[in-house]
Order: sequence, then structure tokens, then C-alpha cells
Amino acid sequence: MRRSRGLTAALALSLAGAGTGLGLVLMPEASAITPPVAFTADELPTWQPNGVVFAMEQANGTVFAGGTFSAVRPPDGAGGAEQEAVNFAALDAGTGSPTSCKLAFTVSDGSATVRALAVSKDKKTLYAGGYFGAVNGTPVSSLAAIDIESCTPKASFHPGVPATVRALDVTDDTLYVAGDFGTVDGQTRERFAAVDAASGALKPFTANADEPGRAVKVSNDGKHVLLGGDFFAVNGANSHALAVVDATTGAVTKTYANIPSNSVVKHISADATGYYTGNEGSGGGVFDGRLGLNLDFGEKWRDRCLGATQYVLPHDGVLYSSSHAHDCSTELEFPDGKRHFFLAQPTDHTGAAPAPVDGFVRGPRKLGWHPTANDGVGEGIGPRVMSVAEKGGVKYLWAGGEFTLVNGRPQQALTRFASTGDIGAPTTPVASAASVKPGEAQVRWRTSYDQDDSKLTYRIYRNGSATPVHTMTADSLEFERPQASWTDTTVKAGQSYTYRVTATDAAGNTSALSANASVTVPVSVQAYPEKVRADGAQLYWRYDDTVSPYVADSSDGGNTSGIQVNAPALRQSPGAVSGTSTAMGFNGTSQQVHSDHRQFVGSSFTIETWFKTNTTRGGKLIGFGNNTVNTSGSFDKQLYMTNTGRLVFGVYNGSARTISTGLFETYNDNKWHHVVGTQGPGGMTLYVDGQNKGTHSATTSTAYAGYWHVGGDNLSGWPSRPTSNFFAGQIDETAVYPSALTQAQVKSHFDLAKAPTDTVAKVAVSEDTYINQGAPGTAYGTSSSLAVRGTSAYETYLRFTLPAAPAGQVLKAASLQFKTSTQTGAGTADTVSVVPVTGTWSGDGTTFNTKPTLGTTPLGSIAGVPDGSAVQNVELDTAAVSAVLGGSYSLGLTGTGTDPLWIWSSESTAADAAPQLVLTFGQK
Repeated sequence: MRRSRGLTAALALSLAGAGTGLGLVLMPEASAITPPVAFTADELPTWQPNGVVFAMEQANGTVFAGGTFSAVRPPDGAGGAEQEAVNFAALDAGTGSPTSCKLAFTVSDGSATVRALAVSKDKKTLYAGGYFGAVNGTPVSSLAAIDIESCTPKASFHPGVPATVRALDVTDDTLYVAGDFGTVDGQTRERFAAVDAASGALKPFTANADEPGRAVKVSNDGKHVLLGGDFFAVNGANSHALAVVDATTGAVTKTYANIPSNSVVKHISADATGYYTGNEGSGGGVFDGRLGLNLDFGEKWRDRCLGATQYVLPHDGVLYSSSHAHDCSTELEFPDGKRHFFLAQPTDHTGAAPAPVDGFVRGPRKLGWHPTANDGVGEGIGPRVMSVAEKGGVKYLWAGGEFTLVNGRPQQALTRFASTGDIGAPTTPVASAASVKPGEAQVRWRTSYDQDDSKLTYRIYRNGSATPVHTMTADSLEFERPQASWTDTTVKAGQSYTYRVTATDAAGNTSALSANASVTVPVSVQAYPEKVRADGAQLYWRYDDTVSPYVADSSDGGNTSGIQVNAPALRQSPGAVSGTSTAMGFNGTSQQVHSDHRQFVGSSFTIETWFKTNTTRGGKLIGFGNNTVNTSGSFDKQLYMTNTGRLVFGVYNGSARTISTGLFETYNDNKWHHVVGTQGPGGMTLYVDGQNKGTHSATTSTAYAGYWHVGGDNLSGWPSRPTSNFFAGQIDETAVYPSALTQAQVKSHFDLAKAPTDTVAKVAVSEDTYINQGAPGTAYGTSSSLAVRGTSAYETYLRFTLPAAPAGQVLKAASLQFKTSTQTGAGTADTVSVVPVTGTWSGDGTTFNTKPTLGTTPLGSIAGVPDGSAVQNVELDTAAVSAVLGGSYSLGLTGTGTDPLWIWSSESTAADAAPQLVLTFGQK
């Protein structure tokens, strides 16, 4: 939002602490970012003023910065002494260090400031505007011309401008000026003027405005000038904040009436395809974003993000902007919340532009470039100006303003980003895995965030292998990190698998491996979750997650994960449905989960969840709203509980349309209940525990973009509104469908919640050792490794304490799991067999000389094991293992060839090292 409309701002400045160093950085020779973004988001060491930078220009590899400050100091942590810099600094574009050019902009009365800079077309003259009376002692009047080569003011250039100059633009022979003045050289020129670029003599150009001028830009053909500012009229013609005038006379050639009266234009820029404005405002209904104009000055798009845009810089088809954008809901991007100080978007839409909304075409979608900053000092605006400079074949995007932090590190008023040298790795993926039927395991993760790469490459590693089992790409932005997923169809029923995921950007920077995500593939279909998926759920949260803040989506391709807010309680057991799936606990005051990306909801939908509570304060179970962490302003399509425990399903289509359970039908009895709300062509229906509790004829709801919320969000104004917006209790098995489920489908879901499911037992080895024919008297019970080979013989022995089958179940599958060690050549080309051990043995005492006898019938085998430390599974004879359940059982690993297998023992500290049995029990 706009902070001030004052004519000048006096800043109290203090000298910053001294530092040392030149800030020289050698750029890597190669880098890669996601096109069309041209710069990394990695800030480079740059000398920093002790105040605010308001103006910036560049020429011949030098960047000029003007503002309100008294000194520049080295980057934090670098060597070097602070240098005097009175409202102006010249810096090497490639090193970020001051050059030998020193100019002091001073005034005898008040606080001097430099507010505008422009460079002549031949790169020989620097023009400066602001509020000052001298440059290096040479008298001037708020406007000066500097010879760049000698770094000296041109004494003969001396237009008389009695008030602050805020913007400049220059042609071969004319300098256009905008600001707060009412006269120039004693002649009336209200807020805009033109002077001879060489002599400073006032030109006839007259474009008088009633309020300050803040921006000026000559058209590409040189025939017109675009004016921006606070004004409501130019030369008597009504035109607020933006106008186009004749470049020679100043006569108005185009007016604008569609910028809100409480908004102004702060900057205007151009490229070969059109013109762009940066805008700010104050109060409700402001225009704080960016305009894209055609070459004929007609509007082609309007980005209505809120957050005081200060500067717009087109470069190679991308519009970079400095602002503190905090709400881009109108652009279907991030909702009101955190501030985004740097943005990038294409200068125009690719292909056909979207249809107008509220009379305006949305701006092009934001790109993956997100350096961070802060409000900083002064007005707390953040970054104010930008410029692109080139040095040594590398382009640098410079930014100046009020910030004191860049990417979370101390850096005041100036920063820069290069076109090469991307060194920032993506964030580490947060992964999980699940399987609801034999032959499939779903691996899913919240996509990572990289400040300057929106398309990342993900590699999935299975069972600890160093070679990925799958590689894929997925898109993500700082404010939109949807779930990505992959289904492994090579898994076997009854076996356990672990998965880890990395993210790599286009420059090759790779994240750390995600934490292990483990899953055991069932031997029979899990009836409830498979039915939810088969019925078309596009969001399915089962709440089996082990880490915050990710909630995995188990739907078939929906990829709408959830983000936990304020740390709800994880893995609450028992859950609502049979099996080992867990629920999530909510405190009723601040905790919720919201979906990971903005979406629209169609005219037909179903929302479904299970809950358990004894609250008397009610709260929202699930609903749709237009914000994420902050309270939604638009919200409906919701299921909520009243204080007395009644359930309400409601939508909004001009007024609230609701269905409630009966006066005495309350559900805050601390038992699990199933609630479903549907809307479609037949109207609305509310179901509880498989039963129809009421209908409503409404077939529509208000269409808006938003997010799904579970556990809390706004309920203001809704019938029987509970005391709390937030729900206190447990929630499980939440699903959203793009259609209205039938009563038969709803009843089926309710009934299947108690359907039998597999029981999985993982039994770690209790004792292990191996024998070595080459050292026949040595026992290896304390070794961290185990070995298998035919000749000369290595044999491994494993002891397990097996559980009995759960009541009513039998063993359906059994497998042995072990992990190859990290030593070179740990795998084998030979077949390894698993056999029962029929003799006695112990880890401490068994040697080759005392080895036990083994059974002759293998329980299972594996035909070769690849090199590289990874978990291997060997399917075992189910009948043979069933016969020994409930007691101690020993297995031997034997080989027939000469290529040894080395695996970790229970003594190893490596991850997933100890051998284990995976036993899957099911119904008889």
C-alpha cells in the first residue's frame, strides 16, 4: 500500500559501523535458471549505503546510485573501511565496490536527496534530480548534469528547479523532468518540464499537472511522453495518475480514467513491445500493481496485486518489479499474507490473453524468481529501484531501496544478482509413501522451492540404492508448491520398501535426500481407501504423515496435498477406519490444514471426512476459503459443528444455504462419525454415518478461487455459528470429489470403514553371525557385516522371535529384508538361498568348525544382488514360515559360487542396517 504523498521526506541519517573489503566475486563460468528468467536469485557481495537508495542508472559497467545517505560500507563480513558518500555512489557493476567517482549532493537548508538519475544516449552524461543545491560545491538547483568520464558536474548546465525532482528521461537533445515544482527558470511549468539536454535551457514543452509528477517516459518513436504521478488533470484535461502528451508541445494526446483516485503511478518503463507502469495506493480499492500498455498506449493487461509497486524493469521479455506485494488473489496467485519484494513475470501473455475479470485482463503469471528482502528503514517500502548493467560479459540486475536484509542476510539499500553463477540448491523434498493394493506403491512429496528455478528435476531412490529408480520434473513456485507423485508398479505384495527423493535445479544444484519414506505393499486390496480412490477423489488426506508441515494426498492423480498450520498432533491412533492408518488431532484454537494450491470448485462436488470429539465449542471440519493461513474473506462449501454437536453443511450463492442435523442429533460424543456433504444437479444432501440427514434444492454455489481447509477457518455470519471457528478433536480420512456421490456410494464408504485389513509385523533380527572357512576357528558375532559365499565358504545365520498370527488372521506373505554394505563389490552375481537352520548356534561361539546343520529345502532365493548399498527383499515360503510362528526361528544364507555378498548385521549403525522379516497377516 502507498505510504506517503508528501513532497519531500527528510530522513535522519547516522553513520553505519565500519567494515573492510572490496566485495570482489569471481563468477562461475556456467549456470542455469528456468527461462525466461535471466538472473539468479543469489545475492552478490555489494557495498551498502547507510540510508536509502531512491535512484539508479548505469553506463559502461558502472552503476550510479542516488538517495539519502552519507557513507557506503563493505558487505557484512568483508574487509575494508567505510567511505564517505554524500547521497551518491558510483560502483563497479561486476564487483559491487565503489569506483573513484565521488560526487557530493548537498543543500544549505534541509536534507539533500537524489531522487532521479538518467544517462544520455551516448553514455557520456549522467543527469541527476532531487532536492539539492550543489554538486561537489558547484551550484545547481535540484537538477544537474555530470560528465561521466571526468566525474565532474557541468557548471554550464543550470536550470532553476525550485522543488524536488522525482523522475527524468532523456532523448538525444531533450531532458524531461517530473517532480513537485511549479516553475522552472521562473516560468510556469507545473510538475513536468523539458530542458535542452546540453545547455539546460527551458523548452516550450508544457504539460501542467495539478499534483506531483513521479514518472516520465519518452515513447519509443520519440513523438510522445508518458507522464505518471498523483495528478488528476494535465493541461486542464481530466486524467488521473497517467497521461500521454506530445513530446514537443506537451499537449495531451491520451487520458486515463480507470486508475482509482487513491492510487498513483510511481514509475514508467518501456521495451520494444510496449510500456509498463508501477503503481501504489492507499486505502480500500487501490491499484498497487502493474499495467502493461500496447504501443498505442492502450491497456493490454493489469496485474492487480496489492503491495505498492515502486519500479518496473522489462528485460529480455520479462518484467522485473520491486514492491512489497502481499496479496495477488486477483491474479489467482498468493493470498494476503507475507510480502514479496521482488517479482518477475512475462511482459505479455503467451498466446491468447485470458478473458477480462472485473473489466481487466489479468497480468501474466509470475515466474520462478524470488529473492527476498524486508521493509527496511524510511517508509518501510523495501526495494525502490532497479537497473541492469553489464561487465565482463556478465549481466547484473541491481536493486536499491530501503531494505536492510536480502535473502535473510544483512544487506542495506543496494544488492545485485548475476546472469550466471546459480549456487542455491532447492529445498529438501518432504516425501511419503503409501500402498493400498498389491503391485503398486505411491511415492509423493511436496515439491521443493528454488529461488530462481521453477522447473526442478526429482530423482527417486528405492531401498537405499545410489541409482534412482525414477526421474521426473515438476513445476513449483515460492507461493505454490503442489504435490508431485510417482507410482512404483514393480513392487511385490508383502514386501517393504523405502524411498528417498532429491530435487535438482537446472544448474545442477541438488538438495539433500529426503527422509526415508517406507511402505509395505499389502497382499490384498485395502477396501476403504481403494473405494475412495475408485470413486474419483481428487483430494484424499489420510493423515498418516510423520513430519510437519506436509499432508500427503493419497488420491489417484489429484496431487492436492495439505499444509499444516500451527502443528496439529500427528498419527493419532486408532484412526477412523480399520488398519494402522492414523488420524490428526486439532486443538480448537489455531490449528488447521489448508490445501497446497489455489483452485476453483465446480458446480458438483462432495466433501467427506471422519471426526471424533467431545467439544462444546463447535468448529469447522472442512470448508473452502480464499486464504490460507489468514482468515478467509470468502468461504463456503463447508461442514461444521455447532456448540451442541449438531452438524451443518452449507454453501453460499447469494445467501447461506444450509442443511442441519436434527435438534437432538448431536455428534460430540467422543466417537468416530462419518459426515458427507454433496451438491450437484439434484441439489444438496447431508449424510451422517451413511444416512441421509436432509436435502436442499440449491444447485449452485459462489465461484471463486481458494483453498480447502480442515480443522478451521472463518464461520462468521453462518447459521448457528459456533463459539470457535476451529475444531477441537480428531479428524481422519478427508476426501473431496469433483462430483456428487450417490447415497449408495456414501453408505459403501461408511460400511467399508470396518472392512478387514492386513496386519504387518516387522521382526528385527535378534542375533546374527557368519562363518568363514578361511578362518575356521574365528567367531564373527560382533562384526558389523555378514557374508555369504559358496567357495571358500561364508554362511550367515539369523535368529528371529516370531509372533503368533493375530486372532482371526493367517500369514499371507513373508519376506526377508537385508541391506548390502558400502564396501566395494558388496553385491554378488551368484544366487543366494535362504534355508532353515536346523542345528544350534550362537553369535559368540559359532565358527566354521562348529557351524550348525542347515535344511536342504530353500525358503526363498535371490538371483544376484547389484553392487551398492541398498535394501534387498527375498520372498519366503509362506507355509513354511506359518508352521513356526510363535517361536524362535533361525535362517541361513548360503551361496554356490565364488562371488561374496556382504550385508550389514544388527551390529551396524548404518540406516536400515539390521536384517528383518516382514510378515503380512490377513483374514482366513
